[in-house]
Amino acid sequence: MFEIPVEDFIFVVCALIGGGLLLITVLVDDILGAVFDFDVGGVSLMPLLLSFVSMFGVGGLFATQVLDLHGGQAAVVGLVFGLVGMGIAYMIFSALRRAESPPPFSTSDLIGHEAYVQVSIPAGRYGSVLVKAEGQTHEFSATASVDIGVGTVARVSGVAGTGLIVEPASVVQQTTLEGGSDGG
Repeated sequence: MFEIPVEDFIFVVCALIGGGLLLITVLVDDILGAVFDFDVGGVSLMPLLLSFVSMFGVGGLFATQVLDLHGGQAAVVGLVFGLVGMGIAYMIFSALRRAESPPPFSTSDLIGHEAYVQVSIPAGRYGSVLVKAEGQTHEFSATASVDIGVGTVARVSGVAGTGLIVEPASVVQQTTLEGGSDGG
């Protein structure tokens, strides 16, 4: 009967389980990292730990099968492989994190922005405005408590569903000058 040394068995288990879980973590967007919710330099801890475990196993197997080292010496080679694997995973995952785009803006981010009225806004009804955000001009439906004519510059004062609530810019400036917006 074929007998596997205990150290080789441990290294194989580390390589298979660590590598398999690392693959699952990468494919399902770090589901295991949500359990610990801890990161190192913007990189979740789970991919780093799993890459260490899998590369520890690979390094240990390399030491026992290729270099003919055993016991503590094989574990030291595994440790070096694990640290190198963890460093490579850190570089890859941090590069991927930097490559992510920022979250898109929401309509609530537009409060305080100027808006150009493109379709007149009857009081209490909807028209449309153009708002410049993130380097582009976006069209939104908008409502107001007063009539606002085409071509008027307005200021976004709130959000109503997917539309905006606007006021004529002169009303906003007048309220600011009277001290209405500073709470005093």
